[in-house]
Amino acid sequence: MQTDNKTPSTTLVVLAFATVYIVWGSTYFFIQKALEGLPPFFLGAFRFLIAGMIMLAWSLARGEKVFSLKVIKPAIVTGLLLLFVGNGVVIWVEQFLPSAMVAIMVSSSPLWFVLLDKPKWSENLTNRSTIIGLLIGFAGVILLFYEKILASMSSLNSSRDLFAMFLVVLGSMAWAGGSLYSKYQSGTDSATVNSTWQMFAAGFAFIPGVFFTGELKNFDPAAVPAGAWGAVVYLIIFGSILGFSAYVWLLKVQPATKVSTYAYVNPVVAVLLGIFFAKESISPLQISGLIVILGSVLLINLHKYRKPKTLATNAA
Repeated sequence: MQTDNKTPSTTLVVLAFATVYIVWGSTYFFIQKALEGLPPFFLGAFRFLIAGMIMLAWSLARGEKVFSLKVIKPAIVTGLLLLFVGNGVVIWVEQFLPSAMVAIMVSSSPLWFVLLDKPKWSENLTNRSTIIGLLIGFAGVILLFYEKILASMSSLNSSRDLFAMFLVVLGSMAWAGGSLYSKYQSGTDSATVNSTWQMFAAGFAFIPGVFFTGELKNFDPAAVPAGAWGAVVYLIIFGSILGFSAYVWLLKVQPATKVSTYAYVNPVVAVLLGIFFAKESISPLQISGLIVILGSVLLINLHKYRKPKTLATNAA
């Protein structure tokens, strides 16, 4: 995807949002499958480096300007903040914290988008529907996972897990900050080129962790289940190449607060996949959480739907 001076088509924007909402929501399921056979740091390095190489080949085939310091330097910063710190923290802390608790804390990202997006403070902090929508969305995620959190609280280790929670908060801040940096400091309008170098930055950053943790000592690629390799292929093609490119492009053409709503919708998709494919059950409280989350996304976008009416009134 590549932006230009023209307003992007509504169809393209809708497709990009659908990709980020649905595909990234499904990655929770496929990351779990991949980790059944692959160690976490190796998974991060392998996934992002392979995705980066595929995207590099695609960018070169399209004749895009790839090898430019103006393009590479900001992309490296963004890739480290988004994919290495933001994504890497989640991988590491899930060794200690329940995934439901991590999902709730990651869902604080939209709030960080508002607080860190200084150029949009006057717009975001005075838009009542946006602020209320963000708060309601976060409450919806808590409702969605409330029962799982209560069930897992007894297994927490106070000092270790408090530190892990602190890291998740830092990871959410890094993700929001990296996203905003990509929006305002990008060296190119090409989402493909940006994503290419962001993938490479994260992939290489994961490599030291592979050796420091000794992941390769007992690792046998031949012993990895076919399902785990299939999950990695899905994560590379859909999660990294399609999903992440759509996300980077949306940051360029849409307000960051709207793009950040993926953090509310992804858990919804993850829960629905668990119901349909992992035969998990859903409680009335979780259904309430789903409804609240979807309502919050509509509320955040409310002023967008009001604009045409305002213009029509002014024209009259």
